[in-house]
Amino acid sequence: MINTFAQVDQYASAGHTPWHRASAISKLLFAFATILLAVFTTSAPALAGYLVVALALALSARLPLRLVLLAATTPLFFAALWLVSRWTGRPDEIAMTALRPVIASLIALWLVGTTPYPDLFAPLSRVMPRVVGDSLFLTYRAVFALLQRLERLWRALFLRGALGGTLRARGQRMGEAVGTVVLYGFERSQRLYQVMHLRGHSGRICGCRHWRETRAEDMWVIVAFAAVLASRIVLGR
Repeated sequence: MINTFAQVDQYASAGHTPWHRASAISKLLFAFATILLAVFTTSAPALAGYLVVALALALSARLPLRLVLLAATTPLFFAALWLVSRWTGRPDEIAMTALRPVIASLIALWLVGTTPYPDLFAPLSRVMPRVVGDSLFLTYRAVFALLQRLERLWRALFLRGALGGTLRARGQRMGEAVGTVVLYGFERSQRLYQVMHLRGHSGRICGCRHWRETRAEDMWVIVAFAAVLASRIVLGR
């Protein structure tokens, strides 16, 4: 899981496709509008058209095929649970229930895989309460550090034979390990706050404004949304 998060973060910052150069605000609006259309569209052929566009976006952004397949197949498990709980036997309902989360997952992967996290959270912090926006910004970076520490701690316990013994003993040691990581996270947050305070934190973490600057590559985002609308109009009849 750590490698997956790190891969997405790396491709978002180091990519060189037109999608990476497009403005964050245009990609956010496109993702929000496309997912909203997928939720309210009641035509399976139109949803299939959305899926083709989402796949084209993810692949043209040069994201690894493994990540694309993971984003496309993971929601199917939860969709299957929903279908089992409300089975009607209608093929169109089965198709729509399966396609909607896959489309949303692929669009989300394309968004976070082509937008560096400061540009992604900067516009969100404008529409959210300041505390919430800054907390999301810090939490995104803290996840990597905490997961890496948890992985190192887990490997150390395994190499020293601490994961052997009875189930109760293993559970107790795992609880102590999780408690250690929680204390580390609390201590790290305290140090981070002190550093921000010493450097003159003004109440807003990401004050950058280039996320809303329009660029020539935004035209490709408009073309992608036009393809989504065309699928809705032509295939949704």
